[in-house]
Amino acid sequence: MNTLDDRTSQLADNLASVNARIRRAADAADRADVPALIVVTKFHPAADVTLLRGLGVADVGENRDQEAAAKAAAVADPALRWHFIGQLQGNKAKSVVQYAHSVHSVDRASLVAALGRAVAVQQDRDGRAPLECFIQVDLSQSGRSGGERGAGPRGRGGAAPSDVPALADAVADTPGLSLAGVMAVAPLGVDPAAAFALLARVSAAVVAQHPGAAAISAGMSQDLEQAIAAGATHLRVGSDILGPRPAVR
Repeated sequence: MNTLDDRTSQLADNLASVNARIRRAADAADRADVPALIVVTKFHPAADVTLLRGLGVADVGENRDQEAAAKAAAVADPALRWHFIGQLQGNKAKSVVQYAHSVHSVDRASLVAALGRAVAVQQDRDGRAPLECFIQVDLSQSGRSGGERGAGPRGRGGAAPSDVPALADAVADTPGLSLAGVMAVAPLGVDPAAAFALLARVSAAVVAQHPGAAAISAGMSQDLEQAIAAGATHLRVGSDILGPRPAVR
């Protein structure tokens, strides 16, 4: 068996294992639906994305624009959905909207405005669909306000829960942007079940004002079961499918 076949087999086995975990967790939570799986391919080559696509993967995630843009150009599959999941600088918005189906890390009003401007230009250019936006929530300090990012000692980035309603309104009111829901990463050293329970409450408050924004992007390799129990609709899994990150050279 050649190296390419070995890698395809490895990815297929890992993918099957993760999908089985997801189904078991959904059954345990008595959920009729199965969350969407976003395979996080950061630091892995575009060749892996092509192999994953051949295995039926429809959604991949990246957290660095330069790497994501290069892979999207290399794979060039219009049916593949690219999810930008990393912290995003406003000056990268023009690049991200050229390939991204969604951005999971919207955490401040200035980024909403930058994405709105960039999508307007891109829609004039090629008629792209609205950009799905998830409000990233910092779960480390629920009482924090003022739009600071990741201020908690164990925070993983995002807006304070108290700032989320205004950000949701801003996204919903911006032409070219579609409010999908909320996203979060469980804080380090904290019970992920408790963190995701807070995220579910934040989501419920958003849905009360924006009924179509019910998506919850939460859960990674180490905590997807807790995320599913809390109602996650999108999971972001990397290492359990692709293996350890390649050495950066």
